[in-house]
This record gives sequence, C-alpha cells and structure tokens, in this order.
Amino acid sequence: MGDVSRPESTERRALRLVNEDVYADWNALYLDNVRWIYRLMFSRVGNRSDAEDLTAEVFLAVLRPLDATAPIREVRGYLSKTAATVLAGFWRRKLGREINTTQLNEWEHTSPPLAPARPEQTELAEQLLSGLPARARRVLELRFLEGASMRETAHELGVTVNYIKVLQFRALRLAARMYADDR
Repeated sequence: MGDVSRPESTERRALRLVNEDVYADWNALYLDNVRWIYRLMFSRVGNRSDAEDLTAEVFLAVLRPLDATAPIREVRGYLSKTAATVLAGFWRRKLGREINTTQLNEWEHTSPPLAPARPEQTELAEQLLSGLPARARRVLELRFLEGASMRETAHELGVTVNYIKVLQFRALRLAARMYADDR
C-alpha cells in the first residue's frame, strides 16, 4: 500500500468568500426584489395588470437558471437583464415588431427615493386610516404603504383578487368621504 498522490494542478481554484451578501433562500430573493421589478415594469408599461404579469414572468424566467446563492449584486444584475428581455418581448408582442433590449432605457436596481412626507400629510393619513374598519385599513396599508400587488394583498388576507379590488375601492371611497366631511 504505497502512498498515492495526485499531480499538483498549476491552476488554483478560485475561492469565493461566503458572507451575508447572499440571499438565504428563494423567498428572501423574491421578497427583496419583487417591488423594484414591479415598479420598473409599471413605469415602463403604465398599468398594474401588465406590470404584475411581467413581474411574474421575470421570476418564472429566472427560477431555474438563477443561482440563488450568488452574490446579491449578481442576482440583481441577472434580474435586471431578464426584466429587459421580458419587457422587450412584451413590446414586441404589443407593437408587432422586433425590439432590441439595448433600445430600452438603462435599468436601475432601486426606485427613485420618495420625497419625505410633510408632518401634516402623515397625520392626515394616519387619521384617515384609523377611522377605517380593520380590513379596509389593512388593504390600503398593504397596497399603498407597503406597495403590495393585488395578488399579494389577496394572498395576505386570504381572499380573491376581485374581492381586494372591491375592498380597495370601498376603502378609498370611505376615506374620501371622511376627508370631505372634515373639511
């Protein structure tokens, strides 16, 4: 039984530091990126329905090929390129002509910062929300304060998307009445 040794390779394996700069799992990846992709799609197509569909299409497209343990910047870069491709396909179908992804605007990984709310705006919003029934308040919080889609809101509340549309409409109408009554 002699010593069996392997020949030394002249190439060294690249080492990669594993740190907190990666996602814990697919759920964390999705939750961290879904809002900016949705906002990006919405800004390019102008309606919620198409933006929600295109956002879902992006995540379906990356589900198999994307390594969820890759560094966050690589994941976002891949998602960004996939979003550009999905959007180009959307416009190709819509316009009936070829669209090149380089013709699309530069993609940003974050939405532009929102202007801070003035104290009186924050107070008014809190007052209106506190006057709503619990379910209506939760729908508006999810949709407008947390940026959740109709589907996400429906899932969170355990109801259908159509019911969320009705609840949102009623909640907004009630808040508008409350606002008009206070003036």
